[in-house]
Amino acid sequence: MGTATSKLTQYDIEEVQQHCNNLFSQQEIVSLYQRFCQLDRNSKGFISADEFLSVPEFSMNLLSQRLLKMVDGLNFKDFVAFLSAFSAKASMKQKIELIFKVYDVDYNGKVTFKDILEVLRDLTGSYMSDDQREEVLNEVMKEAGYTRESLLLLDDFIKILSNPGLKMDVEVPVD
Repeated sequence: MGTATSKLTQYDIEEVQQHCNNLFSQQEIVSLYQRFCQLDRNSKGFISADEFLSVPEFSMNLLSQRLLKMVDGLNFKDFVAFLSAFSAKASMKQKIELIFKVYDVDYNGKVTFKDILEVLRDLTGSYMSDDQREEVLNEVMKEAGYTRESLLLLDDFIKILSNPGLKMDVEVPVD
């Protein structure tokens, strides 16, 4: 698994499977490896931000710049681990952990009102004014039992987003 042109051995497949908590079958891992090799144009053994942007679904995503910071320089094993949060078999906790990383703008393990506001700005663009975004976010935070001064940790995100009525059906097709 050293470079993108090397062959994937049975041991490699099983190792990657364990690394991503068996969320992908062995055949899915082989398919992901083929895709990884296509993206790794220079056969360096990792994918750069520019190479990720060659995926149309990724480059069109409103949060692509935030996601790029998370995926730049991933080797195959970490590439699969990143994608595992998008698997149909991923737990709600795994999906929430990824969302938390997107919102944790400065990667300090805490999400502030300002962090959430920045992500909302990315998502809403010119459709909402800054005042409207702040008003909506103030209300959502209040309903969840938090204030604009609250620092949200991963456990807080899990508590808020583990609502049984909340569906997170974002998946990445493997084939």
